[in-house]
Amino acid sequence: MKLNYKRTILVGFAFFLICAFWQAYDNTIPLILTNKFGMSQTWSGVIMALDNVLALFLLPLFGAISDRSHSKKGRRTPFIVVGTLIAAVALVGLSFVDLAQLNNIKEVSAIDDPAALVTIYEKEKDETLLTPDGAHFTLSERFTQEEFSAIRSQIQEGEKTLVFFIVLLLVVLVSMATFRSPAVALMPDVTVKPLRSKANAIINLMGSAGGILVLALGMVFATASVRNSLMSYTAYFAVIAAIMLTALVIFLLTVREPEWAAQMVQDSVRYGLEDKPETVETDDGTETYEAQGQPAAKGGLSPEEKKSMIFILLSIVLWFFGYNAVTSKYSVYASNILHKDYNLTLIIAQAAAIISYLPVGMIASKVGRKKTICAGVIMLATAFGVAAFLRDNSPAMLMNAMFALAGIAWATINVNSFPMVVEMCSEQDVGRYTGLYYTASMAAQVATPMFSGLLMDKLGMTVLFPYAAVFSALALLTMRFVRHGDSRPEAKKGLDALEDMDN
Repeated sequence: MKLNYKRTILVGFAFFLICAFWQAYDNTIPLILTNKFGMSQTWSGVIMALDNVLALFLLPLFGAISDRSHSKKGRRTPFIVVGTLIAAVALVGLSFVDLAQLNNIKEVSAIDDPAALVTIYEKEKDETLLTPDGAHFTLSERFTQEEFSAIRSQIQEGEKTLVFFIVLLLVVLVSMATFRSPAVALMPDVTVKPLRSKANAIINLMGSAGGILVLALGMVFATASVRNSLMSYTAYFAVIAAIMLTALVIFLLTVREPEWAAQMVQDSVRYGLEDKPETVETDDGTETYEAQGQPAAKGGLSPEEKKSMIFILLSIVLWFFGYNAVTSKYSVYASNILHKDYNLTLIIAQAAAIISYLPVGMIASKVGRKKTICAGVIMLATAFGVAAFLRDNSPAMLMNAMFALAGIAWATINVNSFPMVVEMCSEQDVGRYTGLYYTASMAAQVATPMFSGLLMDKLGMTVLFPYAAVFSALALLTMRFVRHGDSRPEAKKGLDALEDMDN
């Protein structure tokens, strides 16, 4: 039994385009909201949290719907096609609304402070303000009364444009949510259970490749440059949409979902991993999974499996509580506590994770997913625990080393946790349980920035890493109660058939 790497890479193009989109979205939408619509950081944060809030409900919903769908193209492919097309078109539409707002505020081009839009919108003309370098000034020193009134009028006119922008943004977010669970569920649909950790490592690498490509494009378009704070994103968004559509075309031309899904079930039966599927009666006659690429019915989880599912989902919530608190707050922590640039540290963590994806997938196939995840949780808690004692006089390399360890730990956890969830469910419910996985992770990502931020306000910023270490350690405790979903060959049937497994 060997993982078909080529097939897994082709399936991964769906996740590639998803990650390319989210990298561009997270990098540019906050800039548009604050620099062009004059939105405060608080309200910008509320808008940026919409995707996580919507995901809590939409990801399990569309995952379950895709489980029950019947199409000649398979259960997941139609969702991927329709969602990608709508999202790509709506993304280009967002760029045109952005351009319209840019025309609304064209007189503001004389302002050299990118935050001046918020300033003019919220402050009075004669109020004393500060430039980014600490110098005092009033808006009356920069603009005549007529200029100031004209600029404020144009910014207020932008409120109408903002309504269109938010509506189109919701279209984008909903369209992306319709196919994320189906796209991720496609990997277990076409991969036998013992090889899913390896396959998930490939899928994560494809996602990282999409994100890195967009970061490189951001450098080409200089989207992060202060001088481009009022740039038009039309060309940039058009390129992102083209990347998404190109990945979709590659996916459609190469992925044969029904055939590959049927072959997966045949292989599972041949290697003794699953019982032979029973036939399923439909309105059109008798169908089997082998013939149509649709799973045969199977009973729900046993009480022990339900207990394991609850604890693995709780573990996901806990380690996302710790990890996401750091990734969302570290830039503020580094500036105020360490007095260091945060970009290099975060890049090191991401690079360490990328390098680790394939090795940890292979390790899990040898020692089991649960042991591998527990090792990752220990590394994550250790990295955050040590980082809690580092200050501005600590060697920079020590913090970089802790983030490298955290990146390796996160790859170890991330590659194996999703396969553990779908290992316990029937092939009929992969989409639904994929949605549950994302519901757990998204719930944590919605709550932990607010909870950790509250503690940082009340107890001081130095509480960040102890907070992350505690939640990571708690995940180790909950993992002790997980008894199902592992990939150990001895937990399967047909041991002799697994002797040739590609470890």
